[in-house]
Amino acid sequence: MRKIRVLIADDHAVLRDGIRALLDAHDDVEVVGDAADGVEAVEKAAQLAPDVVLMDIAMPRLGGLEAALELRQRRSPAKVIVLTQYDNKEYVLQMLKAGAAGYIVKKAAGSELVSAIRAVHAGESFLHPSVTKAVIDRYLREGDEDDVERWLDRLSGREKEVLKLLAEGRSNREIADLLYLSAKTVANHRAGIMEKLEVHNRTELVKLAIRAGLVEIDR
Repeated sequence: MRKIRVLIADDHAVLRDGIRALLDAHDDVEVVGDAADGVEAVEKAAQLAPDVVLMDIAMPRLGGLEAALELRQRRSPAKVIVLTQYDNKEYVLQMLKAGAAGYIVKKAAGSELVSAIRAVHAGESFLHPSVTKAVIDRYLREGDEDDVERWLDRLSGREKEVLKLLAEGRSNREIADLLYLSAKTVANHRAGIMEKLEVHNRTELVKLAIRAGLVEIDR
């Protein structure tokens, strides 16, 4: 089984060493390198081709936000998980807009960090519970409902069903089983939905589904 390749970007050496020791205990994860600042993180991401970059926000030379934007501009395939002490919703929103696939705070349990790595590597998104409600509240307030309706009008009935199940956290295989489709057909629907709605990752799909009322959130 191919291991998930992880790059750790944080300006505190002790923290980097601790995360490496934590991840080394898991057979499906491999730490391929670390970086002490954003510039080094971008350079090493190009050199080492990690699957996932654990990115701190506050780093010298180049912060995590700018580094994430640089990775996106370079079309890096690496998924960024923000690993930070901050659970301020503005930080969360800025990093998600910069293309981050996950956001976890440093007070989280080690098992949560490993879960986040596995989730984003599998194409999912991950928000630590301490920031989830703030993000949902913000996006429920943003945007015009008519705009959301216009977006959804671009989708077929089947595509709306797939979008709803995706937003509920279902995998392609689970959706295929529920809708009596092949996994390949579900993947094609998913690609078509993203193209029609002009979004680039599952996190953005979930936001649209929430704003459109396709999924219910316990608040």
